[in-house]
Amino acid sequence: MRARLADRGYARWDGRLDAAACDALADLFGHLPPDQPGLRIDPTRCAALAAYRAIAPTLIDLLGPRARPVRALLFDKRDGANWALGWHQDRTVKVAEWIDVPGFGPWTRKQDRLHVAPPIAVLAAMVTVRLHLDPVGPDNGPLHVAPGSHRLGVIAEAAIDAVVERCGSAVCLAEAGDIWFYATPILHGSARAASGRRRRVLQMDIAAADLPGGLRWAADAL
Repeated sequence: MRARLADRGYARWDGRLDAAACDALADLFGHLPPDQPGLRIDPTRCAALAAYRAIAPTLIDLLGPRARPVRALLFDKRDGANWALGWHQDRTVKVAEWIDVPGFGPWTRKQDRLHVAPPIAVLAAMVTVRLHLDPVGPDNGPLHVAPGSHRLGVIAEAAIDAVVERCGSAVCLAEAGDIWFYATPILHGSARAASGRRRRVLQMDIAAADLPGGLRWAADAL
């Protein structure tokens, strides 16, 4: 897993979640309004899930013993709440309070939660995990990634198309219970899900290091 992430920037977990773990994940989506495609949730709730306990040894192997979820989002592509997402890098982290630290900025609020763009070294030390509750075939909004793009630092928006052309595109298909691991800075995007289909994903950002200059991960302040 470590070698695959370092080289390509993405890897499928070798196991698959069992039915009980998937049912516990599905319960989280009961809080998602029917017309809302996504919801940010308390990442500390994720650490108690059987699904997280199953992958915790892998995360510790990748990042160290202090690996923990620092941001968590529910995504539910379905009729009435469907969307496409162009190629991009995830560039922000969720923090507890605003402290001016060199290299951190700009600052934003998302669903009334404070986020900031950190130096790329912070993102490069993280792993993003996506846990799938539904089968994701080619027509159900699978994630596409640009292999190796995580090694290129911050990629200017004007350069994204050229980077994707150079790196190529890989599609991350999944069965229910599959889990994908990604280097957090990797370029990625997805299309709309097919009509009549559902694509539920719990996405977690995992970190082991503390933030500098007195900044705290929002999850560590709960």
